[in-house]
Amino acid sequence: MHTFTAPDGTLLAYRTHGVGDPVVCLPGGPADSAYLGDLGGLSAHRRLIVADLRGTGRSALPEDPATYRCDRLVDDVEALRAHLRLPVMDLLAHSAGANIAAQYAARFPHRVSRLALITPSTRAVGIEITGEARRELARLRADEPWFPRAYAALEAIGSGTGSDWDAVAPFFCGRWDDRARRHHAEGQPRNREAVALFGAEVAFDPQATRAALAAFAGPVLLLAGEFDLNSPPRSAAEFAGLFPHASFVVQPGAGHYPWVDDADRFTATVAAFLA
Repeated sequence: MHTFTAPDGTLLAYRTHGVGDPVVCLPGGPADSAYLGDLGGLSAHRRLIVADLRGTGRSALPEDPATYRCDRLVDDVEALRAHLRLPVMDLLAHSAGANIAAQYAARFPHRVSRLALITPSTRAVGIEITGEARRELARLRADEPWFPRAYAALEAIGSGTGSDWDAVAPFFCGRWDDRARRHHAEGQPRNREAVALFGAEVAFDPQATRAALAAFAGPVLLLAGEFDLNSPPRSAAEFAGLFPHASFVVQPGAGHYPWVDDADRFTATVAAFLA
């Protein structure tokens, strides 16, 4: 575990895995980055610099809660780059972390050599995901033994009459076994204030971000999970279309955590992109 100081004085932490050329990795959530692990063995190919976002993991709570806002977290990423003394960096982000990474690439395009967005959230670029799109994906799992309860809970959440998120958890995983249950539990956000303020008013400016990403010159990878209810392949494909040089990959049989569902396939895809 290593630390550095953000521009506002907050002490922030990051972990390293592996050796070789660094890749800065941003978690989703905002949640403790421990759920990323070493991304299924990606550390055998590159040195992973895994950041704990402010108020999560080993990073300190900020004095000003407004700094939990997604666009404000971009400054922490830039501070980490400067701390690592990297003129440019490869940047990888998962889920909600993709919103930070997209805004970072929009503001600091000259600092990003390659950008990998893994099962990305699309809020920063204003791509809407409809309830029907999620239900359509969910119905692909109709033969699973857990499907009836999970689908009923999903319908209730969509109609505003339920909030049993634990029941819909299987939809986020390529297979719902003991390992997936443990991983899903470990990856849940603990700092509810950070989650609530991440997408606060003015956290996103989709029009400006889209315009900036249209001029982003570096190579981009968007990787979706075939069954990912959180970040459906269709929305990830639309996200990829915003970049001039993007590759879009759907990992078969994967959910929201593709390195857990099939580590070998995931690492082969991402390592090849980063090579």
